[in-house]
Amino acid sequence: MNRRTLVGLGGAAVAAVGAAVLLTPREAATPLPSAAQLAFPGLAQRLGSAARVEVRRADATLALVRQSGDVWTLPDKANYPARGERVRELLVGLTELRLTEPRTANPELLQRLGLEDPAQPGATSALLRVLDSGGAPILELVTGRRRVRTQGNLPESIYVRRPAESQAWLAEGRLNIDADPQLWIDRDVANLPRDRVQRVEVSRDGATLALARAGDADAPLRLVTPADAPPTDDVALDEIGRALEVLTFTDVRREADLGGEAVGESRFTLTDNLSVTARVTRDNEAIWLRLAAAGDDEAARLNARWRGWAYQVGAWKEKAFAPRLEDLRRQEPRDPGAAPAAP
Repeated sequence: MNRRTLVGLGGAAVAAVGAAVLLTPREAATPLPSAAQLAFPGLAQRLGSAARVEVRRADATLALVRQSGDVWTLPDKANYPARGERVRELLVGLTELRLTEPRTANPELLQRLGLEDPAQPGATSALLRVLDSGGAPILELVTGRRRVRTQGNLPESIYVRRPAESQAWLAEGRLNIDADPQLWIDRDVANLPRDRVQRVEVSRDGATLALARAGDADAPLRLVTPADAPPTDDVALDEIGRALEVLTFTDVRREADLGGEAVGESRFTLTDNLSVTARVTRDNEAIWLRLAAAGDDEAARLNARWRGWAYQVGAWKEKAFAPRLEDLRRQEPRDPGAAPAAP
């Protein structure tokens, strides 16, 4: 093949590519996130009148109600305060949400994006509504699947549409939409380290137990009342000292709505002029705590959180807040060669 033939073939190839480019329909380039249109222009100003947020899924519903300022509560949890930073993250995310790519407008294909009717059984979509104090919607949005990005440093993406429309969009922005109230609650009750506990007095079933540190402030807690108590288990005593350390709840009620029967009461004396009284109640199989603090500014902050509330905790916490003497008894190792005990 000579040079003239090669030049001719090359020219033909260039012409073919040029024709293909001219004949191929041009698609609109995806706008950069900064240039894409906001999903809700001017929303930041309108959110000042927001009074209620709703998330509705096929199997769950969440409601958040604004009490005052930035304080939001959960009606399904006796109006217990919601995590403020989580609510702010959602509202800010809505103001920054941008529609970057139009997707299908065929109602039959919405399910592929997780944007089907949220009310239909088995739907994975969610309906998000922000309402004002009169119940009028400030915004409504159906959210679907998140788009997974394998590259780093790229914003999060999610498929969305307006409830009255079938047009789907790929939107960029961070929206944490959960219908589980537990995910919106700060479940921390207290975190008072065990080395601050100096003395614990327990009243249960007409008996009194007292634990105290012997001499040195770093000494472990020891049972001092009753004085003639049998040998105790160090682990059981340590659990009492840790009772207020990283304490979380699984459910919450108004104190006035708590039923059940009283189990016992314990009083923790801590350093820095702080004392905490814990009253234990059993309602069916659940263990509930009511807490009250006494002392200085720290006690006032704790009472501001605890006052009026009852917290459900793990059943094992009963032995930490209302132990009996037998709960503290040291279990002697059994002789493997000994005969089994008689029934």
